[in-house]
Amino acid sequence: MLELLPRERRPLAPGAVHVPGWLDVDQQRRLVEACRGWAREGPGIRHAVLPNGATMSVRTVCLGWHWMPYRYSRTRDDQDGSPVAPFPPWLAELGRRAVADAYLDPERGRRYAPDIALVNHYDGDARMGMHRDSDERAPDPVVSLSLGAPCLFRLGNVEHRGRPWVDVELRSGDLVVFGDEHRLAYHGVPKLLAHSPADLPDIGLDRGRLNITLRVSGFADPPR
Repeated sequence: MLELLPRERRPLAPGAVHVPGWLDVDQQRRLVEACRGWAREGPGIRHAVLPNGATMSVRTVCLGWHWMPYRYSRTRDDQDGSPVAPFPPWLAELGRRAVADAYLDPERGRRYAPDIALVNHYDGDARMGMHRDSDERAPDPVVSLSLGAPCLFRLGNVEHRGRPWVDVELRSGDLVVFGDEHRLAYHGVPKLLAHSPADLPDIGLDRGRLNITLRVSGFADPPR
């Protein structure tokens, strides 16, 4: 897609940075293939069920630690109890480069050691309500990678789900990193955005959006 005006790296809020087009097309293709493999492994990708009985509209598969609202486990307790898929070292290295590039700080990138990945698939009317990534014990940033269809990403404040917030369009290959003052900010995806097939890169993702988020657990032992 030809850009009339280039999209540039920009801060969204203190500690939160958007880097458009951070992943090239080949990197996006490799990540899509990896996501397909993770989604097929064991009991597969699933719609998580919230404590109130509501089913999330996105489908999720986890690496390193299995997330269930609102706790982590080394086993897929809401599926078949099998061990969670391992977190690959190459994905941790990608996370380190993401943090270094987002914050323009190579040393901070070298210190980043993610051990959790949540892969979310959005399709149709799937969305993510305003929430905080607060089930981890470490204060390290969250790395978010977008693949496929564009979406509206909403980054809010740390106090509540309401305004003030900032809305940004995320496209395939975009990177968002949020930490520091906004590590526990409420954020969500109100909707996927309309697009034509010509708007999407040829990465092998025919429909919907994949979002990979990397986190540092801070767990010395299995969380209770």
